[in-house]
Amino acid sequence: MNKDELLRLYNLPLDELLKISAMYIKDGVEFCSLINARNGKCSQNCKYCAQSSHYNTEIESFPLVDIKQVTEAAKDAIKHKASRFAIVTSGKTPDESDFDRMLEMIEEINKFPELKSCASIGILNEEQAKRLAQCGLKRFHHNINTAGSYYSEVCTTHSFEERINTCKLVKKYGMELCCGVILGMGESVEQRVEMALTLAEIQPDSIPINILMPIANTPFENYLDKIDEENVLRTLAIFKIANPKAILRFCGGRMRLSLENQEKALQSCVEGIMVGNYLTTVGRKPEEDIETVERIGKKIICSTTSKEN
Repeated sequence: MNKDELLRLYNLPLDELLKISAMYIKDGVEFCSLINARNGKCSQNCKYCAQSSHYNTEIESFPLVDIKQVTEAAKDAIKHKASRFAIVTSGKTPDESDFDRMLEMIEEINKFPELKSCASIGILNEEQAKRLAQCGLKRFHHNINTAGSYYSEVCTTHSFEERINTCKLVKKYGMELCCGVILGMGESVEQRVEMALTLAEIQPDSIPINILMPIANTPFENYLDKIDEENVLRTLAIFKIANPKAILRFCGGRMRLSLENQEKALQSCVEGIMVGNYLTTVGRKPEEDIETVERIGKKIICSTTSKEN
């Protein structure tokens, strides 16, 4: 499907568009969870991010957590019906002084049969990708964040091509890829379609959808009006149509959608939820997500029943 075709679909009446995207969704909803394993003091100038050292956001910074904290968080993820669990760290790339401990964390997560290990630890080089695969990491998360044509408006301390290269390394070494975006950072409708097509080229297994939650003292602190709920739904539908085999996943910022529109998305284009809180913003209580999924007549997919590899 090309850009013109997706733009035509984007502009259909919303109910008609959602009916089309609903043709591609699976029956269940997959839960995942994360631990914020290292926070703040990031050298990159991503304009949306509370963790960037370029902006005075006054967040708490802390070094890499210990393995015991990861184990306890993994147990909580299982209680909340998550089937995937990620360690997430701030910074452009994995800190070599911490990398061996990150590998140990992944090995600990892999000891839980209910969970599949994930990691989001920055831009990778070839040796790092190889070692992650060797230690048994199931899935690596690395977003494109926005359209290639808009990337310099979001970040200038690393390139869009560096992100794409990391995605290629993940797939080269046989790991699953989780790769998504942040909506509402000033991109145009055409650039949202561009994102959908870029993801179709990358072919991730999972596409996390974040909606910008403007952070005070960042360049995007006044960007709350850059996307409304209807256009979030339209974008979700287009992403699903362009990427029918990937699981679209609600992540940070979904609280900007009404519960009605969250449910509408779960019935038409979204098949995954990151439960609990996010990195620097809050989500819904996991119990509320469980109740929502059950109320709309869907089942929560566990790791033993998921059709994903």
